[in-house]
Amino acid sequence: MTPIKMVDLKGQYEKIKNEIDDSILQVVESTSFINGPKVKEFQTALEHYLDVKNVIPCANGTDALQVSLMALGLKPGDEVITTPFTFIATAEVIGLLGLTCKFVDVEWESFNLDVSQLEKTISGKTKAIIPVHLFGQSCNIEEIMRIAKKYSLYVIEDTCQAIGAEYLYKTGEKKKLGTIGDIGCTSFFPSKNLGCFGDGGAIFTNDAELARKLRGICNHGMFTQYYHELLGVNSRLDSIQAAILNVKLKYLDEYNATRQKAAEFYNNMFENYPNIEIPVNSPFSTHVFHQYTLKLKNVERQKLVEKMKNSEIPVMVYYPVPLHLQEAFKYLGYQKGNFPVAEKLCESVISLPIHTELTEEQQKYIGEQLIKELVN
Repeated sequence: MTPIKMVDLKGQYEKIKNEIDDSILQVVESTSFINGPKVKEFQTALEHYLDVKNVIPCANGTDALQVSLMALGLKPGDEVITTPFTFIATAEVIGLLGLTCKFVDVEWESFNLDVSQLEKTISGKTKAIIPVHLFGQSCNIEEIMRIAKKYSLYVIEDTCQAIGAEYLYKTGEKKKLGTIGDIGCTSFFPSKNLGCFGDGGAIFTNDAELARKLRGICNHGMFTQYYHELLGVNSRLDSIQAAILNVKLKYLDEYNATRQKAAEFYNNMFENYPNIEIPVNSPFSTHVFHQYTLKLKNVERQKLVEKMKNSEIPVMVYYPVPLHLQEAFKYLGYQKGNFPVAEKLCESVISLPIHTELTEEQQKYIGEQLIKELVN
């Protein structure tokens, strides 16, 4: 059996090596390294894939979130609501722009924002909501949009872990995540379901005026060369990364299906063990399993992590500390106990390897070792 990796980027690359190498070489030979034809080509392909009118490529997923907030014209002190159970970037950009971050607890089953607690968190200062589609499936975005419309709030979808997943409306309509709110954001970090060979990101919107502003902000606030209408940033997806992504986008649905198959394999192994709670698939969302995350019951997690690593099985904890208890957000004044579900999840979760190159032999070994450690 080949060594198990949390993400096997080399194995994925080797299967499409000729396509990737040829696409990169085209950029090198053209010397169009910034905003070259490959960027436009990828932008158009992603617009088609998502069925969205405007894709704005940028340097990374964090920039995508920050630029989106900048485009909405929010002012210092305006409140933005998000979840405490996610990577820091979602809340980090709120603080960096002088906005006030307000948290809403998450659902135990889905890990996503608990919409039943959303409305009571909204105040007269609230201007936007950033729901996170965590680990690969949608939060209840339809209900979030209903509440946002009621209070005239913007919605920025954080789709950095869920590219390609779909929301299933009660009417039977389907929409790709990131295309439902006012703005959607994603990351192309190498380990993502659609990842490049460095940093990369993109912003999506169906609003033409917002799209124009987003493009300008990504380019130093410039719409005509050397004429700056507003203050912006330097956030561009370089042409080599776009060339890589344009190849990998063709395989994204296949990659996601492979992850779904791997998740089903794990589920079948673990479903009858009372001290493991397998991931729950929301009825209104497909799940692309950026992470396969279990909840442990009555288990000393750190000892389990060490034992798994001793068996040469990489595992991860996403996330060990909720955002409201991070030192960086101490100034917000939250205390332990404010968001009990997020806090309990941070103490209970563990993520197993899941990626496109994972074999059934490897999964069987992972599952057997996990079960062995849990029953002993």
